[in-house]
This record gives sequence, structure tokens and C-alpha cells, in this order.
Amino acid sequence: MKALIIDDEELARAVVREHLAAHPDVEVAAECGNGFEALKAVAEHRPDLIFLDIQMPKLDGFEVLELLESEGRRPAVVFVTAYDQHALRAFEAQAVDYLLKPFSKERFDAALAKVRVMHATVPPAALPPATALAAAARQGRPLERIVVKDGPKVTVVHLDRLDWVQAQDDYVLLRTEGKNLLKQQTLASLESQLNPARFIHIHRSYLLNLDRLVRIEQDSKEHREAILRDGTRLPVSRAGFQRLRELWEDKG
Repeated sequence: MKALIIDDEELARAVVREHLAAHPDVEVAAECGNGFEALKAVAEHRPDLIFLDIQMPKLDGFEVLELLESEGRRPAVVFVTAYDQHALRAFEAQAVDYLLKPFSKERFDAALAKVRVMHATVPPAALPPATALAAAARQGRPLERIVVKDGPKVTVVHLDRLDWVQAQDDYVLLRTEGKNLLKQQTLASLESQLNPARFIHIHRSYLLNLDRLVRIEQDSKEHREAILRDGTRLPVSRAGFQRLRELWEDKG
């Protein structure tokens, strides 16, 4: 098996590397100190297994997994982290194992044994897609940012900079800071991960950040448009207008 070690702490990477030295059937193809390095290494080495930290700068572990889907195959994942609050969500997302730092050699070997069994019996195509894993990992917690991959370029969109979202078949167009970004995801899927009190489905094709809304204009034929701070006009359906009214009434 070919493996990557992904952790922003060099000492943590060294511990995993030391434990793997006793397993000659596992080749360490690369070590990565952050999520961007991990994406490049996966594209280059096509590993069977990644040892992945969760809390890292730039991109966290779950964001790395989400972006790996565009590589065409998700490796087996063993989380290696100092934080136990992610364990349940990681197992629900079908991670092979979850190693809580500090861990013993015996615990590490047990995790690797699980990986061997899975590697021998589960074809890569049967692994859950990274977007499903990432969604499961965030159960009950709205997104704080969205990661978008365009070839080798990765853009992190913080939600306070997101103006609106438009459905485009199996993609969504994200409008942020005067730029348009395309992400392969359905509007319904993205909406389910956002805070419903902040991002409103104003039309079958649009989600709007309420912070950008200035007013609603209506013509004599009941055609409504949302007017945004920058002058952008977005269509508002009858159902979308009702959602806005209910939200305003709830706020008193």
C-alpha cells in the first residue's frame, strides 16, 4: 500500500512514520504539512491510504477530503488528531479509524490492520464520495466557508464574503468579491449545509445572503426582484418572497 502522512505538526508526522517503519508493505510516498500540499501529493502519488489530521491551517481535514473527490478516487482515511469531538462524525462518514493523540504502537497497528482488511475486500469505487463524507462530518453544523477547486487552484470562500449562489445544472455559481466561481455541487446540497437564517432560497435557482439585501421591488404584474447593495438584481419567486416575509416576522 502507498500512504501519505498529512499533519501540520512535524513531530506528529514523525510518530506515524516511525510506527509505519515496522510495516514494510506500506510505502510512505510523501508527507504534507497542510491541505494544499496534500492535494498536490494525492494527485501525484495516488495513495491507497492517508493518515489525516483534522485541524490544520488553510484547509482542515474534512475540506481536504471534499476536494479529493475531484481526483476521481478517495483513499482510505485514518484520522490522526488531538481532538475527540470529531470522532463520531468521522465514523459516521466511514473513516477506517480514528487515532486520538497520543496513541500507542498497538493502537496504531490495530488501525492499520483494519485498513489492510478494507484494502483487500473493498474496491475503491465502493468507498463513499468525499462530499458525502464531508457533509456527514458537519452534521448539525452550518458551513463556515466553502472550498472550490479549479484545476490546481483552490479558493476558500468565507461565507461573510459570499453574496449569492445560482444553480447551474450540477454546478453552483458562487458570487464573491466581484468574482464568479463554479463548484460541482447541486444547489439543494449546498443549501442543506448553510445557515437557513442567513442564506434564503429566494428563487428556484438562487440563494441570497440576507446581509446583501437592500430592498424588494415589485412591478404591476407581481414580478419581484431583490436589489442588492452593489445594484445586482435577482429574481424573487412567490415562495421566496413568502420565506423572506416569514423571516422578517420572526425577527419582529
